[in-house]
Amino acid sequence: MLVLLSPAKSLDWSPVATELDQSQPVLGSDMGILMRVMKRKTPQELSALMHISDKLAHLNRDRFEAMSGAPEPTLARPAALAFNGDVYQGLSARTLSHDDLAWAQDHVAILSGLYGVLRPLDAIEPYRLEMGTRLKTRRGTNLYSFWGDRVTRVLNRRLQDHPSPVVVNLASNEYAKVVQKKQLKANVITPVFLEATGDTAKTISFFAKRARGMMTRFIVEGRLTDPADLEGFTAGSYRFSPERSTADKPVFIRPKPPPAR
Repeated sequence: MLVLLSPAKSLDWSPVATELDQSQPVLGSDMGILMRVMKRKTPQELSALMHISDKLAHLNRDRFEAMSGAPEPTLARPAALAFNGDVYQGLSARTLSHDDLAWAQDHVAILSGLYGVLRPLDAIEPYRLEMGTRLKTRRGTNLYSFWGDRVTRVLNRRLQDHPSPVVVNLASNEYAKVVQKKQLKANVITPVFLEATGDTAKTISFFAKRARGMMTRFIVEGRLTDPADLEGFTAGSYRFSPERSTADKPVFIRPKPPPAR
């Protein structure tokens, strides 16, 4: 199985274990094209393009200006340990063992607006560029047209080495859209996470993001390769709901947690 994740806007740039070997992003040359485009943007242009505050626009202008595309290891971080949003708090990659991270390197793919697709230990520099950004390049009017089928081709190459060509889609809709599913040589399974209150159950974004990270950790620690084993996911008190599930959309449900105090 190959797990798809979204990146995160927030980053954790604290030091990581020095013995971790950082790999290089597969689509580095394409990333370089976008990096050069973004280096030419003013803070005002970044603010309008990315719908962010002036403060964040200046921060990201400085980040793009400092980018080299081939940073020293001390200036980069492994992708799965650098992202720090809700998904990655559920994954808690910094507490995975070296063996777990090595397995994840072959079984997890992080979709990225700037890098296209990343492995967990791929070295990244601080950035923010969401996949839905309407950034004009010579390839088109947005990042979906920029990446075209490149991300899908990378995923297909990775799936060639998997005995079970199955993709577990734990990415958001915004990022999953960059994968051209008609060209993808695998069955796609998209788990759904619901919070129950009385007789109703619905997806709540914050909790669903955490659950995606927790399920990724469950897959990595269990070295899962059979989609049927996903039914055993119980982290965070979720339980598989066979009556709500379909073959390509397994549903996991739990009582809605009380509000945080």
